[in-house]
Amino acid sequence: MHPETPPLRPLLVVDGANVVGSVPDGWWRDRRGAAERLRDRLAAHGGPDDGPFAGPYEIVLVVEGGARGVASVPGVRVEEAHGSGDDLIAELARHAKGRPCLVVTADRELRRRVEAEGARCVGPRSVLRPPS
Repeated sequence: MHPETPPLRPLLVVDGANVVGSVPDGWWRDRRGAAERLRDRLAAHGGPDDGPFAGPYEIVLVVEGGARGVASVPGVRVEEAHGSGDDLIAELARHAKGRPCLVVTADRELRRRVEAEGARCVGPRSVLRPPS
């Protein structure tokens, strides 16, 4: 008898710059610190409760520019974009074939790109809910 292969967890890819930039809380003074706070919120609360896929998610936070240098933590893998963050997010969505992929962004062009790869999208508020 062969053990059953566990189903793959849905992939949650978070556009760090877009999500951080959606809240005017002074993030521009400390981009790295803002990305770390987002990472910690994701690690503590996971993905959206009302997303199209049941969690738990494998969470990837994509950072770029002044937010580079943010370390991964248990529950959240941080990927640094060496060029465009949008290009890295689209690549992650493309390589998620065969498993559900949810991208968190409000960027219309990025949404179009990742949806063409089969991913679904939700806006930043889905992961910025107040802590419970």
